[in-house]
Amino acid sequence: MTTTASAVGLGEFIDSSPSPFHVCATVAATLDDAGYTRVFEDRPWSGDARRGYVVRGGSIIAWDASVVDSFRQPGNVPFRIVGGHTDSPNLRLKQHPDRRAAGLSTVALEPYGGAWLNSWLDRDLGLSGRIAYADGASVAHTLVEIDEPILRVPQLAIHLSDDRKGVHLDPQRHVDALWSLDETASIMTVVAERAGVDPAAVLGWELMAHDVTPSRIIGGAGEFLSAPRLDNQGTCYSGLRALLDAQQGGSVAVLALFDHEEVGSGSERGASSDFLVTVLERLVAVNGGGRDEFLQVMAASVCASGDMAHATHPNYPDRHEHGHRIAVNGGPVLKVNQNLRYASDATGEAEFAMACRDADVPLQRYVHRADLPCGSTIGPLTATRTGLLTVDVGAPQLAMHSCRELMGVDDVVMYSQALRAFFERPSR
Repeated sequence: MTTTASAVGLGEFIDSSPSPFHVCATVAATLDDAGYTRVFEDRPWSGDARRGYVVRGGSIIAWDASVVDSFRQPGNVPFRIVGGHTDSPNLRLKQHPDRRAAGLSTVALEPYGGAWLNSWLDRDLGLSGRIAYADGASVAHTLVEIDEPILRVPQLAIHLSDDRKGVHLDPQRHVDALWSLDETASIMTVVAERAGVDPAAVLGWELMAHDVTPSRIIGGAGEFLSAPRLDNQGTCYSGLRALLDAQQGGSVAVLALFDHEEVGSGSERGASSDFLVTVLERLVAVNGGGRDEFLQVMAASVCASGDMAHATHPNYPDRHEHGHRIAVNGGPVLKVNQNLRYASDATGEAEFAMACRDADVPLQRYVHRADLPCGSTIGPLTATRTGLLTVDVGAPQLAMHSCRELMGVDDVVMYSQALRAFFERPSR
């Protein structure tokens, strides 16, 4: 099964998407080029938008409903949904960001999600996100991307460490970034001016640091992709390519990418919100269906919750479940947890296993060690919020939640092939 996905393409996607808002902009621009129509939640929708998308902050949902004539008919067309998340663990700007210490100007940063703090030390960092500002009597927004090294969180010298083995990083005191020798400098003034906004008009911001080193293909034979934010832009990219590559089958293909997964999804645009449910219900309504048709369609639909998976670490093989080796460039991963940190059950497992079979790609099965706390995904939240049959899947990677992560180049392709086959599977 062919795919337009590639490791180089994923690297370019990541480099153009330093924040969740930029992920949505990158996905939207690609959909626009493919002939999709953007619709807005506060306006009427037309049945003409058979291939469309809607953006809510740092979340985006896209669909291809061109197979639908009307939902008000026997044997309604179900949804086949690939879910993912747009956010990644990082360091974010505090509300009063300017600090002075030892004759230097620093920027006050706060860890977001489960950021592996030591990986952010001694990195060249830029700033990205969005700002809200006064535009006359209205509030306007603009994206911000300073993709150059203006920030750095310096490591403590080994000679000043207690035991010369390392330091304990206090998230309150030890992750502020050095940025200027001018003790009167204001970081928000610089950000606003770079965005073309009067600093006095700035009303609010969601800004985050990002590694400015470009994504690279590495390894003796170019086997690996080294990049920031693979978790979970690997799914955003592979899911997008799968949506665009998929042939129309008997289902409506939906790509749902949510913000705030790394902090629990509890926001107006997270996976625990009404975003997906309201979009799906409006798609049914605008194509002739009512409430009963919507409930019928949902009962027949299925969601693959895509998030990156832990490859077996060569330096720490004992940290992995015995007998469940996950290989880099070994193919997509099915994730199962008996305590429902992942949503997979036997029926969902079978759906994704069949998709991998259809795509002719190998399937790996992941179980977390029972004596270690298991991470989670949007899968259980989506299943609970919507009642959809949901299976948790991903692609293998190393260094999850580090400032810079690693995955296999072949896994990018195989992951997208499996997601495409999932979209193309016949109705269950």
